[in-house]
Amino acid sequence: MQNFTDDELSIAKSVDLVAVASHLGYTPKKIGNYYTLKEMDSMRIYNRSHWCRFSRRYDKGENGGSQIDFLRVFAGMDVKEAVFWLLDFAGYRRTEAVQKPQLKYQVTSGSEKEKPKKEFLLPLKAPNNSYLYEYLTKDRAISKEVVDFFVNQGLIYESRPYHNVVFKGNDSKGVTRFASMRGVFDRQGKPFKCDVSGNDKNYGFNLVNEESTELLVYEAAIDLMSYMDIHRDYSSNMLALGMVADAPLETFLREHPNIQSITFCLDNDKAGREATQQLMRKYYELGYEVRDEPPPKGYKDYNEWLVKKKKELEKSVTVLDLQKEKCHQL
Repeated sequence: MQNFTDDELSIAKSVDLVAVASHLGYTPKKIGNYYTLKEMDSMRIYNRSHWCRFSRRYDKGENGGSQIDFLRVFAGMDVKEAVFWLLDFAGYRRTEAVQKPQLKYQVTSGSEKEKPKKEFLLPLKAPNNSYLYEYLTKDRAISKEVVDFFVNQGLIYESRPYHNVVFKGNDSKGVTRFASMRGVFDRQGKPFKCDVSGNDKNYGFNLVNEESTELLVYEAAIDLMSYMDIHRDYSSNMLALGMVADAPLETFLREHPNIQSITFCLDNDKAGREATQQLMRKYYELGYEVRDEPPPKGYKDYNEWLVKKKKELEKSVTVLDLQKEKCHQL
């Protein structure tokens, strides 16, 4: 296991085991708080992340474990192969390149050719967006109306075979120059997130309205969608940096010279607050009207706020329904 980083092992162990079993040809069936398999009714999958097989409970090494153990037992893989398979299933690309030793006092040549830029290829589209909708509406509490809007705009889609949500960043001519992926199976462990190889990091996930002179800036695409859901704002220009550096912002302003004001909606953590102050100062000096609009105090980002608001609303509706039911009984 020493060939893998802690992050890579965390990603491998965050993969949805139910999806893995289904991909291998098994038929998962939910029973109460666990899953079983039609082909092995003694199988139990808990929290979509670990399993046990009661018919082999005395066979040490064969009776349960993690996603890695599942592939080892039921797909005949060794541990290393299983980790590589899980990383690939999650959409994570890893190359096991042999590192040349750095020689002491080594002289490097300035005439070495630069490595050719990787070709930018968008992931293949899934036949439908079922995993995308389940993740964004249930796990992220974004309304179906907002998800529909971005799907219909062609700015998000579900990839195959790994069911990642793909967020596209287009230039002013509508050409996709940037794309990032977000895994939908992160109920346990570290979530999968990465940019598509070969993309141009001078662009970001964005929404354009040429009739508007205002631009709202976020760190993440999901926060952009969450803000739209909270404020029902379909008319502003919006941009997700994908980071706290402003290369995508510089590009957007260059391609859309009609922008006059910039509202920064970055995270409430230390990095987000520091970046906001630096960016506001920079773009104020460049002649733009600038404003700071972080999520409310106590929330790291707009999606955290949205999830909490939706949960509170569901709770209040449940209480109201119970009160109505009680009144009818009186």
